[in-house]
Amino acid sequence: MKDWTGKRYWLVGASEGLGLALAQVMSRAGAEVILSARNADRLAEAVATLPGKARALPCDVADSASVRAAAESLGEVDGVVYLAGVYWPMKAQDWDAEKVEAMCDINFTGCARAIGAVLPDMVKRGSGHVVICGSLSGFRGLPGAIGYAASKAGVMSLAESLYADLRGTGVEVQVANPGFIRTRLTDKNDFSMPFLMEPELAAREMFEHMNADAFKKSFPLVFSWLFRLSQFLPDWAYYRLFAPK
Repeated sequence: MKDWTGKRYWLVGASEGLGLALAQVMSRAGAEVILSARNADRLAEAVATLPGKARALPCDVADSASVRAAAESLGEVDGVVYLAGVYWPMKAQDWDAEKVEAMCDINFTGCARAIGAVLPDMVKRGSGHVVICGSLSGFRGLPGAIGYAASKAGVMSLAESLYADLRGTGVEVQVANPGFIRTRLTDKNDFSMPFLMEPELAAREMFEHMNADAFKKSFPLVFSWLFRLSQFLPDWAYYRLFAPK
């Protein structure tokens, strides 16, 4: 177990759901948490639920100027956790350009903006902790997941490249790939969601990972096997199983 006392972490996308649940776990462990999201009122309500030192820092990850301004007001942080995301279930036949672009911009490009705003300082001082929230949906293209699956594949690949470059530098990089979590996003789904987790359980899984030395964690474990093994299937078998006509 790491010593979290007095550590300063920037949680991006933490006004509700998994982000807020993780902030509560980290705050109880002694960390100072700075919560960012677009909705200032919701952020203030979230901060009020935390037992330790915390503050709200409104930020729109789709706006480069907003991210830069937030990073400038942060000061030095020990770590950043990127959890921001938007989601709409969507098939290619129902392509909605505005929503697809929003998923790509917030889920992936927003991650690059936020990480890029704090990483140079971490590299310069030779210490820091970068945590990115991917998804089991990012392992391979899925039906009805236009925009979302691609954006999560992007952040997972970004995490892998960061890890490859930063090993041994003092800057720790981790990625967590959860399955279905009960939030206002998954409430949009009209299909069965196996192994559906409550945000508090997912936050505990993620925090355990942040206390470990491993780079990647995919959970729930049994459910994750299906997605990880799918990467080894030939195309004809994969699409017959996951996207039958």
